[in-house]
Amino acid sequence: MAALLLPLLLLLPLLLLKLLRWPWLRWFLADLAFTVRALRCKRALKAQAAAAAAADPQGPESGCSLAWRLSQLLRECPGHTFLIHQDRRYSYAQAERESNRVARAFLRVRGWKEDPNLDGRDGVGATEKGARDAGDAVRREVELAPSEGDEARPEGGNGAPLESGSVVALLLPASPEFLWLWFGLAKAGLQAAFVPTALRRGPLLHCLRSCGARALVVAPEFLESLEPDLSQLRDLKLKLWASGPGPHPPGFSNLLAQAASEGEGPLPGYLSAPKNVLDTCLYIFTSGTTGLPKAARISHLKVLQCQGFYRLCGLHRSDVIYLTLPLYHMSGSLLGIVGCLGIGATVVLKTKFSASRFWEDCREHGVTVFQYIGELCRYLVNQPPSEGERNHGVRMAVGSGLRPDVWDRFVRRFGPLRVLETYGLTEGNVATLNYIGYPGAVGRSSWLYKLFSDFSLIRYDVASGEPVRDDQGLCVPVPPGEAGLMVAPVSQRTPFLGYAGSPELTRGKLVHDVFRPGDVFFNTGDLLVCDAHDFLYFHDRTGDTFRWKGENVATTEVARVLGTLDFLQDVNVYGVTVPGHEGRAGMAALVPRPHHILDLNRLYAYTAEFLPPYAQPRFLRVQESLDTTETFKQQKVRLAKEGFDPSTVQDLKAEGIAQFNPVLSQ
Repeated sequence: MAALLLPLLLLLPLLLLKLLRWPWLRWFLADLAFTVRALRCKRALKAQAAAAAAADPQGPESGCSLAWRLSQLLRECPGHTFLIHQDRRYSYAQAERESNRVARAFLRVRGWKEDPNLDGRDGVGATEKGARDAGDAVRREVELAPSEGDEARPEGGNGAPLESGSVVALLLPASPEFLWLWFGLAKAGLQAAFVPTALRRGPLLHCLRSCGARALVVAPEFLESLEPDLSQLRDLKLKLWASGPGPHPPGFSNLLAQAASEGEGPLPGYLSAPKNVLDTCLYIFTSGTTGLPKAARISHLKVLQCQGFYRLCGLHRSDVIYLTLPLYHMSGSLLGIVGCLGIGATVVLKTKFSASRFWEDCREHGVTVFQYIGELCRYLVNQPPSEGERNHGVRMAVGSGLRPDVWDRFVRRFGPLRVLETYGLTEGNVATLNYIGYPGAVGRSSWLYKLFSDFSLIRYDVASGEPVRDDQGLCVPVPPGEAGLMVAPVSQRTPFLGYAGSPELTRGKLVHDVFRPGDVFFNTGDLLVCDAHDFLYFHDRTGDTFRWKGENVATTEVARVLGTLDFLQDVNVYGVTVPGHEGRAGMAALVPRPHHILDLNRLYAYTAEFLPPYAQPRFLRVQESLDTTETFKQQKVRLAKEGFDPSTVQDLKAEGIAQFNPVLSQ
């Protein structure tokens, strides 16, 4: 018997190696390992939330998830560095103290009063009746009329008093002050609205109205550019604050100076505890690339889930995370900052992205992980080579929007490091993570992954802008290899809260009767492709894909092909309307690589060889640099509106427009 078993034991390693070479088994093992990690993360977050719900409502470790997580970190690692910004360092203990001061400044405006018998360090009392009662009474604050000298301050303008759940808009760059204000608002039971810093005039006023803001906090460096809007801001009857010293316009005062005189001790959790985890916690505005920004509702549940983001990526408390994204964007605030709080790590926060200083910063601060979005990695790849660009400790890059052509160049030049590409929307109820690190993919579509993040790809008609339906009126799933619209079921477990303002905004993102009558799915507005091995790839935005000569053209695919030419640095592809022709013709904005010649003959021959006739750009626009949003996404809408008419182009000195293929009928 032993003689028979011995050959089998000797052959077992060879058999295992053979099996591991089968792609389906290799991916299954990776899916299984990630599923176990995700279940552990989910269990830990549920346990933390349950402990907070059971905690003393007068204590700091109850309330909203941001409040109790900061309190936990104060107990677990008070001296550990939370934030590095320029030459300043803040521990978790300092973050707790600063946010408590800000919370008290807001609570003073609300009319809340502390028990004078407590000093604010060992505990905090409140004069509200019924605060210790059970059930909802514990979570409901009874507003008090302020005593003389308490709230009768003139600071902050003449707006209406703040109440529990009032919205306070923040117009600040990425900075420590942004974080203290955000955390302080959460602890005071108020909702923050993160306003994109580039907005002024009509778009800014639209954002403030749409989220129902009652107050606005502005960075001092933005006050001068706000002067044309001041009269309309006052007409909105907002409380107006600055986040630093003056000079200030009339009606503004320094909120942080007021907060500096407040107590730094813990606050009772009932002030911020939501009645339901699906209650709105804050507002984040969509990019507004196809119109005015929409105020996406972010729930307490989503903030709690984002605490687990870096855990899912395999990060630890010892990691140092480099964050150079705007905090008004979900990637910067919820994934970057809240994800960092989830593991108690250190974040290096940059107000502005600098490609030339990137690797120097990483070496100086001992960065191990950085978060990217959009074109950030392309900017790094396009930098001139430097001696120290591989002399760093970065082991992982996490983010979204990394093009496949840049992915390979980035890893070969700056590696070895691991890239984890993600996919998700600010307002969405589905997200994917390429935890395997397979180049070009944004996630997995395995049955294991869909156990906790379900979605489907359905056939989409670009011409009508609607999903394709069968004879029963239901949507049609796409097979592997075909681009389909990603939709995700809306349920209690995966809710879609929608947007502030008109209900039509929310209804427009829902698809009904997808696979059975009466079901409801969230429409991501994105086309993705799933291959035979269950890897997901981003294909295009439904609004960016266009039809020409009866065929669908994916702008990302055309840009990928053109981007392989060595004399092109950046490419942006979009569709333009041509009088007398149906659909839209392809147009490409090109940025030549420095010290290279734009070889149009070679470009024409290359596109003719590698692109079908309907996908070949008919027009070229040569630029010195591509327009991108503050979140490093390419701007297509303005370019498409300007089209190929030179009279509508603002800067003809720096740009040129040429008809690339004069035969439109081909």
